[in-house]
Amino acid sequence: MSQPSNDPGRPGTAEQEVVDLCRDLIRIDTSNYGDGSGPGERAAAEYVAEKLAEVGLEPQIFESEPGRASTVARIEGEDPSRPALLIHGHTDVVPANASDWTHHPFSGEIADGCLWGRGAVDMKDMDAMTLAVVRERLRSGRKPPRDVVLAFLADEEAGGKHGARYLVDRHPDLFEGVTEAISEVGGFSFTVNENLRLYLIETAQKGMHWMRLTVDGTAGHGSMTNNDNAITELCEAVARLGRYTFPVRVTKTVRSFLDELSDALGTELDPENMEETLARLGGIAKIIGATLQNTAAPTQLGAGYKVNVIPGQATAHVDGRFLPGYEEEFLADLDRILGPRVRREDIHADKALETSFDGPLVAAMQSALQAEDPVARAVPYMLSGGTDAKSFDDLGIRGFGFAPLKLPPELDFAGMFHGVDERVPVDGLQFGVRVLDRFLDQC
Repeated sequence: MSQPSNDPGRPGTAEQEVVDLCRDLIRIDTSNYGDGSGPGERAAAEYVAEKLAEVGLEPQIFESEPGRASTVARIEGEDPSRPALLIHGHTDVVPANASDWTHHPFSGEIADGCLWGRGAVDMKDMDAMTLAVVRERLRSGRKPPRDVVLAFLADEEAGGKHGARYLVDRHPDLFEGVTEAISEVGGFSFTVNENLRLYLIETAQKGMHWMRLTVDGTAGHGSMTNNDNAITELCEAVARLGRYTFPVRVTKTVRSFLDELSDALGTELDPENMEETLARLGGIAKIIGATLQNTAAPTQLGAGYKVNVIPGQATAHVDGRFLPGYEEEFLADLDRILGPRVRREDIHADKALETSFDGPLVAAMQSALQAEDPVARAVPYMLSGGTDAKSFDDLGIRGFGFAPLKLPPELDFAGMFHGVDERVPVDGLQFGVRVLDRFLDQC
């Protein structure tokens, strides 16, 4: 990494710049309500484009609809004949209620060694780390070994229709020659002991069925007996689904992770009896636990318009996630649990992904991590959610989650995603910058 400049008029190193870049991005309210009403995706795209243009790139901004903007740029590598690498991140965030937070979610406060705000880990941290590393490398004339495509995307939090999916469908030429990609929710640490830290690299992710459930009943006066109440029927079905425990299914990636974890903990793990093990995983337990089985979480209910009127219809929304290879089983289980009265329809569906944990790109990740943390061991894992990698997979791009962060053991990392008081350690951002810079040297 280049040395800091003595010229106060020039930007500092990537480690110095990453915090300000992340703060700036957090302060742009890019809340995605799923209906395009959020104020900030265009502003974020313009901010990113300006930062890239300052160091000599020619970024392009693409709008799928007014305000739904993504920024794409290509960096020429030392050997343009090699397949290119994609680094993609999303700039949108889920909404936040400021009254619930210790620090305002769009203020970018620094407190207790952390940068606080909506998007701090999902995923303006990686956006900022990427910008910081790229800006420093280009200022000092350091090309990556191969072409690198940068994509800062809208709409990931609502499925990517107006971001990654739009670019893949309408502008696939932007990703010409790209064979591999890195993005969010991977490369973060889990401290086993002072001599071993596992860094989880995402090589798989669950598929999704976001669905609407509907029950039709007989409308009537609230004071009268009604044995065909849509609300009653729906609530009973939703309760059955919400309390159902799907069977454990161990995929290739989860098996590899459990083998690595078993070795690290010095104990044999039984996937059917993981309660005690998960209790030892601290801030990653929620993520890992959800990769052992399909899941279906009721998230919304809706019915009626007046207290003394029994409505003729009731609806619910469910966030369903299925393991790679188990989509048909998942849908069959849903229909059996819900019963014949419940009508199920997808409002958004996407595939599961799984790739192997091998190859030169994985070796570059392992090497970069170990150079900055000698007790690091990179291991594969499955993400319980999904990312824009699903869209890029349609172009044959092999995706990994690699947004490196060295985390304090006490941090509830899984709880940061879409949670209250989302925050990222400042030294974690700086660690990530150093790792990414080394990674780009070797990719």
